[in-house]
Amino acid sequence: MKPIVAIIAPGSMGSGIGRRLVEHGIEVRTWLEGRSRDSAERARSAGMVAVAEPQIAEADLVLSIVPPGAAIAMAERLAPVLRAAARPPVYVDCNAVSPETVRRIAAIIAGAQCPFVDAGIIGGPPRPNAAGPTIYASGEAAPRFAQLARYGLEVSVIDGPIGAASTLKMSYAGITKGLTAIGAAMMLAATRAGAAEALHRELGQSQPALLAWLTRQMPGMYAKAYRWVAEMEEIAAFAGEDAAARQIFEGAARFYDAIAADVGSSKAKVEALTAFVTPSA
Repeated sequence: MKPIVAIIAPGSMGSGIGRRLVEHGIEVRTWLEGRSRDSAERARSAGMVAVAEPQIAEADLVLSIVPPGAAIAMAERLAPVLRAAARPPVYVDCNAVSPETVRRIAAIIAGAQCPFVDAGIIGGPPRPNAAGPTIYASGEAAPRFAQLARYGLEVSVIDGPIGAASTLKMSYAGITKGLTAIGAAMMLAATRAGAAEALHRELGQSQPALLAWLTRQMPGMYAKAYRWVAEMEEIAAFAGEDAAARQIFEGAARFYDAIAADVGSSKAKVEALTAFVTPSA
């Protein structure tokens, strides 16, 4: 019998994963209370079924895919509902949080008597006719989540406890999103100093692969910057006792905060970055 999956919430990643599962014959439930009209439309377009909270708990697996800063609150919100279920579902935390945070979430869910899986998503939302993203999973219940690999998801089980998958996610995102922040910061600094054209030319000559990568990264970063603030803060916490590393990612959090504010106002920074990475006519 195919499992029933609940996904909270139908953002771009949640709805993309939901669509992939629906395409493989899985019933995917979601909960839309307090969500935007855009979220409701994404859920409908993906074929997800909007249900009340008690029906979320009746699923076989519950996937939490929310902004990192909302991961603990979501677990606290759902724990009483899950505790009341006749058959506790497997709770899969797929959020970009530190190992310490995911262990706090696991403790909350343990109170609901639910098996728990630590999962980290690497890659963008699923796209038609393309593989990915890869979802790394750890913890004793990870093999139960891995059954979704039969229904279109790329799942890789890590031989490790709760926290292992989040450790990989933090390390990977620290490199990719951290590098994006550094690249964007220097593009803006060069633009303010009147050296944007010279920097672009030099990168094209001496670091063409890096320039190509940053060029691909920038346009997609703008709308995600608000989500990456909390993710950078989680990575800073992951850096732990390394004060210098922690400060790097605390700085990246503030940088993405500024980009998010710019997106909602003048868009001066966004326009400067777009101009930098857009090839000259």
